[in-house]
Amino acid sequence: MKLLRVGTAGAERPALLDRDGTLRDLTGIVPDIDGDLLADASALARVRAAADAPGVLPALDPAGLRVGPPLGSIGKIVCIGLNYHDHAAETGAAVPAEPILFFKAPDTVVGPEDTVLVPRGSRKTDWEVELAVVIGRTARYLDSAEEGLAHVAGYATAHDVSEREFQIERGGTWDKGKNCETFNPLGPWLVTADEVPDPQALPLRLWVNGELKQNGTTADQIFPVGEVVRYLSHFMTLYPGDVINTGTPAGVAMGQPDPKPYLKAGDVVELEVEGLGRQRQELKGA
Repeated sequence: MKLLRVGTAGAERPALLDRDGTLRDLTGIVPDIDGDLLADASALARVRAAADAPGVLPALDPAGLRVGPPLGSIGKIVCIGLNYHDHAAETGAAVPAEPILFFKAPDTVVGPEDTVLVPRGSRKTDWEVELAVVIGRTARYLDSAEEGLAHVAGYATAHDVSEREFQIERGGTWDKGKNCETFNPLGPWLVTADEVPDPQALPLRLWVNGELKQNGTTADQIFPVGEVVRYLSHFMTLYPGDVINTGTPAGVAMGQPDPKPYLKAGDVVELEVEGLGRQRQELKGA
């Protein structure tokens, strides 16, 4: 299923994109697309049954309708740094022996076509297309990558916007360059795991002002999805509705020759993970 949330920011309602590409209203079936829904097999079964029954779900007119983040009430966003071989190479970093972790606050999440704000004082705002993993079952001390995959509810396209000066040159942790307002566009859809048979076979692409900058595949991940979930479960409990951003392939501004083409107000970024939908953001000053 392709689950999404539509409407004004803070007042989104649940919806579904059916097999014919028609947007359908889910408000009569479930209150929201969130961790509670993803953890409830009976509720998901009701959604599937309604989607398969002709005429049960009212059609929505998408004209002028904002698409919000496809997941509400996000618990935490755990991010994996330097998780692609080609990205580590372009930045001159050694391939990490274990996953590099940082966090993004849930309030960085915006819709896939919402405005991204360049922070005040920023000189190095960068782009990163990523595969986002959404947890559907509580995960503690998992034993295998296969168990890790079994705890995934679905997948989405994410944009891990980053300010590199704040992240790397200002001391402390990476978090200060990752948590600026609007720095995690998510969506348009949450695609349930049954529709993504191999999360290690997904092309990712990103364009800036129409120019292709990133063109990679999740096959290049150093730590694949199942292993990432297993690994994280030994350091923290993962709950339904938690999100994992799994890293970005080569092609970020930081890896380009000088002068590096960092983002500025007026730029347009478009990105996609194949099968998970496309995003478009115009950048403005904060």
